Amino acid sequence: MSARAFDFDGPLDERRVIIRRTGRDVEMLELPWGLQPQEPGGRPFTTVRAEERVFASHRCLVPASEFRHHSQGKNYSFRLADGDWFYFAGIWRPATRDWPEAYAILTIDANDDIAPYHDRQMAVLRRNERSAWLDMTRPEQDVLRPLPGASFLISRHRQARRQGEFAI
Repeated sequence: MSARAFDFDGPLDERRVIIRRTGRDVEMLELPWGLQPQEPGGRPFTTVRAEERVFASHRCLVPASEFRHHSQGKNYSFRLADGDWFYFAGIWRPATRDWPEAYAILTIDANDDIAPYHDRQMAVLRRNERSAWLDMTRPEQDVLRPLPGASFLISRHRQARRQGEFAI
């Protein structure tokens, strides 16, 4: 399996590979990002605050090699300092008559590396924590926690210019 960069400012319905448990099996499939809004005509939501919540079912993992975030007018890229890829802890919802099967990513308080850019972050799980999240072998508060400081390498991310945007 390969992991790729996750752009937090990407389109709401961007399709990504998620991993989830179905009975005794684990499956990988592509789902759109963004859960059905609570109110008719409301905005879909892509993240769910994790604190003080229990996620007894519909858990998933979203593999990523880095994540990108826009802060203070600049684009940043966040990678694990050890170069490994990781997962975001997520939840998925079955399709309804009005909305396709889709997923959202859980958020937690930002760790020391991310706090200068934002007070929240997506819940990052190292690869050795994937089973604890999918199989519910540890309580949410033990799994959904910020990584220690110096876990991330942060760099400026420059968007590739599209043809026609070059100044002559």
